[in-house]
Order: sequence, then C-alpha cells, then structure tokens
Amino acid sequence: MRDPQRGTPAPARPVVVTLPTEIDISNAERLGEDLCAAFAVGATTVIADMTRTRFCDSSGISMLVMAHRKAAASHAELRLVAISTAVLRALTLVRIDNFLPVYPSVADALRPGPPPELATDRLPDRRTAGERHITGPASGPDRT
Repeated sequence: MRDPQRGTPAPARPVVVTLPTEIDISNAERLGEDLCAAFAVGATTVIADMTRTRFCDSSGISMLVMAHRKAAASHAELRLVAISTAVLRALTLVRIDNFLPVYPSVADALRPGPPPELATDRLPDRRTAGERHITGPASGPDRT
C-alpha cells in the first residue's frame, strides 16, 4: 500500500489476533494458522491478544513458537499480550518470554519499543502464593 501524498509505501499497521479463553490441542493448530496468515498479508507486527486466555497447554505454546518462527522468516515481530497468572507462569516456565515480548495490555503492545515490564515481574512472589518453604538440614536426622 502506498501513501498517496508521498508516493512511498505506507507503514504497515499492527494486526491484532484475539485468542480464545482456552488454547489446547483442539484449537492450537487453527490458531497458529490464523497468526501465521497475518504475516502473509505483509504485517510487520502481529499481536497475539491472550487477554481472555486463562489456559494454554503445550500445544498452544508450540503454536506460539511456530508463529514466532514465521514472524522471523517474514522479518516481522510477534508480540504477546497476557495477563492471566496461569498463562504467564506457563510462558515463563518454558522461557518463551526470553524471545517473545510479553505485554500487559494491547495498548502497550501497540506502542513502539520494548514491553514496559517483563512477564516475570507480573507473577506473584512464590512465597506469598502459598508455597511451603522448608528450612533446616537437607540430609535428615543425624545418625551418629
């Protein structure tokens, strides 16, 4: 698309793909195809809006990796928007946030530049999330 006043190509607008509440083996392939199709039309930035997503299994994460590879091959960028603690935890456990930027809102993802905060910064501290931490000797009782 050309800018009619300047005769130069107009900058591509980001494409937002809204993902469902649950991403699992039953829908991950179709969702991956939807994300990859956005790059096929020349988008330089695709935003995977996971704002409503509360569950994402390994097939969903694989789909995001596949879409990231398509973005790289297209010289484009895939950005994620995720707010669910469960989804953020899944993404950080597999370290997807090391190569895909994760934003706290679509508005933030639409802005140029890096995400305002890392996904791991939005996870509650494990100590306050109800996990037990045991202190003391790790080897058990002394048998001397």
